[in-house]
Amino acid sequence: IPVADGMNEVCLRCENENQYAKWMAACILASKGKTMADSSYHPEVHNILSFLKMKNCVATAQAASDPDSMDIKPECFVSPRYTKKYKTKQLATRILEAHQNMVHMPLVEAKLRFIQAWQSLPEFGLTYYIVRFKGSKKDDLVGISYNRLIRIDIATGDPITTWRFSNMKQWNVNWEIRQVAVEFDQNVSIAFTCLSADCKVVHEYIGGYIFLSTRSKDQNETLDEDLFHKLTGGQD
Repeated sequence: IPVADGMNEVCLRCENENQYAKWMAACILASKGKTMADSSYHPEVHNILSFLKMKNCVATAQAASDPDSMDIKPECFVSPRYTKKYKTKQLATRILEAHQNMVHMPLVEAKLRFIQAWQSLPEFGLTYYIVRFKGSKKDDLVGISYNRLIRIDIATGDPITTWRFSNMKQWNVNWEIRQVAVEFDQNVSIAFTCLSADCKVVHEYIGGYIFLSTRSKDQNETLDEDLFHKLTGGQD
């Protein structure tokens, strides 16, 4: 939800999967500037329901079998934060259950479902950098996506503020002090220095995403190389 200094996040609790799918589909379309009247709304609902169905546990004899009898190394399937949070046997059981949901699928469909599940993750498409915001005494994370910047607490991983590119007026880089400055609507300005990468990389990410947003879906559209270099280029 837009506020004066960025965006606020709101948590919605749904009563069932159908209600969740409809809300998620509406939010996904809204993030693209579309409404529920768009023709892609119902296919989006169907895709979300299909994804939820994949996550549901299948009570089969094989899934209920002893995970210890199978050679499964959970650390090869999940991130380190989950191996620290759950026991090996718990993870192995969940992996077997997930496998049962996909074991009868053709290879191409299984790959498609994997991609859909990956794209449904909240962090999909985000690139993270360690930064120090102007006026702050501690480091933070900045996540850059195709349509927004997110300030994230580096200790907890919780989002603090979100700024949409659609509200951006301009951005620039002070090459002498290696500082990225971004100005948004309603007189909101932020500035930060990059600690985990050259500030030019962040500048190129922002410029590249802005360039992509100007492109139409027409594959025959001529590439405006001058605009691309203008948005992504910089001088050290």
